[in-house]
Amino acid sequence: MQTYRLSALSDNYIFLLHDVWRNIAAVVDPAEPYPVLQQLHKLGAELVAILNTHHHGDHVGANSDLLRQFPQAIVYGGAEDRGRIPGQTVFLREGDRVKFGDRVAEVLFVPGHTRAHIAYYFPSDAPNQPGDLFCGDTLFSGGCGRLFEGTPAQMVNSLTKIRALPDNTSVWCAHEYTLNNLKFAVTVDRHNPTLEARFAEVQTLRNRNESTIPSTLKIEKQTNPFLRWDDLAIQQAMNSRDFVQTFANLRKKKDVF
Repeated sequence: MQTYRLSALSDNYIFLLHDVWRNIAAVVDPAEPYPVLQQLHKLGAELVAILNTHHHGDHVGANSDLLRQFPQAIVYGGAEDRGRIPGQTVFLREGDRVKFGDRVAEVLFVPGHTRAHIAYYFPSDAPNQPGDLFCGDTLFSGGCGRLFEGTPAQMVNSLTKIRALPDNTSVWCAHEYTLNNLKFAVTVDRHNPTLEARFAEVQTLRNRNESTIPSTLKIEKQTNPFLRWDDLAIQQAMNSRDFVQTFANLRKKKDVF
C-alpha cells in the first residue's frame, strides 16, 4: 500500500491509499475533490473506498463529488455519525475492521474532538516496517484537536488508545498544524531537549514549505504535551496532579494561545 499525501484547502491533508497490484485506491478524509481526482488520474486507479474519520466539512466535503465519479465506492464512517457523513454506507464501531487490498485497518473509537470520531490503524504488514495511523483531528503532530463535542476525559481515553500503539507507527494527521503546536509546546515544556530539537527541525521544514506529516508516535510521545498528562513536568506546568485536569488545563491554555 502506497500512501500519497495531498494538500487541500488552506492546511488540510487528504491521504490517498493505493494498492499497486490491484490498481485500486481508497481516500481518507477527502476535503475537496480535485486533488483526489488528479492523483487517481495520474495512477489510472479506481476509487473503491472513502474512509471518513468524522463529519466535519473539511473531512467529507468531496464525498458527493467523488461518488458521482465512482458510484461503487464504499463510504466508511463512525456509527455515531449516522446522518452526518454524505453517502455513508458502513457504520463502524470500536474493534471493527476495514479491508483494503491486502491490508486490514483496525477501527479505534476516539471521541473528544467530536462525539463520533474514529481512527483507522493499519498494523505493519512486514517485519521492521511501521504501521499507519489515520487519526483525523484527534491527534496532531505536537497537539490534539479542540473539544467541540467531547470532554477532556473522553479525549484522554482516546489518546490513551493511540499512545498504546507501537512507537514506530506513522501518524498521518489531517492538518499542517505542527509549527504552531510546537510554539505552544515549548511554553509549557521548557526543559525538553528533544522538543527543542523537534521545534528547530520543524521551523526549517516550514521555512522550505515542506510538510511535517507523517510524524511518528515515538516523537509524539516525547514532544507532544497532549500525550503527556501523566508527566510530572507537564503536571507542574498545569498545576495539577490529576490526569484529566492536567489535560483539561492544557487544552484550555492552547485554545487561547
